[in-house]
Amino acid sequence: MTVSPDKRWLIAAVRAKPCRAFSFSLDGELKPIGAGPLAESFPYITFDRSGRWLLGASYHAGLVSVNPVGANGVVGEPLQVIPTARNAHAIQTDRTNRHVFVPHLATDQVFQFKFDAKSGRLEANSPPWLQLESGCGPRHLVVSKDNRFVYVLCELDGSVCALAHREGMLTQLGKASTLPPGSKLQPGTARTPDAAPRDRSNDIWASDVHLTPDERFLYAAERTQSTINCLRVEGGKLSYVGSTPTEKQPRGFAIDSGGRYLVVSGELSATLSCYAIDGATGALRRVAQVPGGKGANWVEIVD
Repeated sequence: MTVSPDKRWLIAAVRAKPCRAFSFSLDGELKPIGAGPLAESFPYITFDRSGRWLLGASYHAGLVSVNPVGANGVVGEPLQVIPTARNAHAIQTDRTNRHVFVPHLATDQVFQFKFDAKSGRLEANSPPWLQLESGCGPRHLVVSKDNRFVYVLCELDGSVCALAHREGMLTQLGKASTLPPGSKLQPGTARTPDAAPRDRSNDIWASDVHLTPDERFLYAAERTQSTINCLRVEGGKLSYVGSTPTEKQPRGFAIDSGGRYLVVSGELSATLSCYAIDGATGALRRVAQVPGGKGANWVEIVD
């Protein structure tokens, strides 16, 4: 799911064929207002910062796309579809809305695009990608408010890569594990429908990443051990703080705009958990657990 910058619309992507984007108005409650076609199955969609375009990344098809979003909040026909590389897993603009980044899990690359918010067109930057460490599996990312840093969560080794950003170009500054010291989990491999069966019960399987609004702490979810893991952020440098048990197999979570609460869903859980965030230490304290439906995998908080 994704929420428009003006908080008027929520769009949810359906990944089963025919792939569509369903729009809802946010007027005190969710009200369905229409649906539009998507080029492929997208595990990640987001609005650009103007709210006029819906950007999507397709894991199984290895591509990114741009759809227009009408003044009524309904998604139009795809404007642009660009083949990229294996397992495109997320897509985000920078703070200027002039650059777009796309992590690719199977090739350990973060693609770099120029973006024209007037036309909605993406264009490959030069170089077109940043190559990360082999086998790390970049998945989701967040951009700092000052636009100087991009933090990329790597699914397969449970690390976060801190990248310096300047005019759409990324360079790696450092890397920190989100797992507790002494963790017995082993690096994972990309999960695809045609992959040979294997025991994955001890694989690292990181999922989602978010910064607190003051950007003092970064949180990342890990699904095998069902934890939310905290890193301290200091000028682009990352250090491990601690881990908190949470909902079974957490795929999505969100932090409220005040930085006081964190809400987690679990793919193998029928409840949601809400945690109070200690602003001084980053520690999480569960304050509520409520029914959330089976198989929840995304959380959006709208103030």
